[in-house]
Amino acid sequence: MYQNSNQVVAEATSVEQATFYKHTYGHVAGGVLVFIILETLFLRSETLVNLMLSFTQGYMWLVLIAGFMGISWVAQKMAEDRVSRPKQYLGYFLYIVGQALIFVPMIYLALAMGGTEIIKQAGIVTLALFGGLTATVFITKADFSFLKSIVTIGFFIALGLIVAGMIFGFDLGLWFSVGMCALAAGSILYNTQQIKYNYATDQYVPAALGLFSSLMLLFWYILRIFMSRD
Repeated sequence: MYQNSNQVVAEATSVEQATFYKHTYGHVAGGVLVFIILETLFLRSETLVNLMLSFTQGYMWLVLIAGFMGISWVAQKMAEDRVSRPKQYLGYFLYIVGQALIFVPMIYLALAMGGTEIIKQAGIVTLALFGGLTATVFITKADFSFLKSIVTIGFFIALGLIVAGMIFGFDLGLWFSVGMCALAAGSILYNTQQIKYNYATDQYVPAALGLFSSLMLLFWYILRIFMSRD
């Protein structure tokens, strides 16, 4: 148990805000590192790779998406726990594990197509965009609250298209990936601005999970775009 704070970041002093952001983005960076380590370990297991590849066939992909959404919900609830710090970290770790698992088929195919180079290129572009979007929020101090409804509706439409694609067997194509990158960018802008209103100064773990989630969504579709070139 730890002593939690009820003071939201927006009402904190500049020093407390700086500490919160330092912890939050440090945990996002840590999440990326853990993701890379887990992904490397998972890809070394032929059994696990074959299992995850089997989930990309037909309706099994919908099962995988549903399972990932369930893990995400549980992980988010655990990370938002105000009583136990270890439970917060366990929730964050659980979410990273879920991301690493769902990325296994994509990374495996990317390695088969172009080795590590294509993944490095997509990773660099993703981090550059994430950094640029984050800087935009902090430098311009613009109000991005209007993006909430756009992002929410966009994600529901995207989920509907994904399900329809699975049922009727059509490829969503390059422009869908571009659109999803735009949605992910909007999510990053919105979440970056809103974390100071939604979280207390000691809730940097759930704040990091939210940003990490948007970062990984952006990476997923940027990697898809890079893979579509070959």
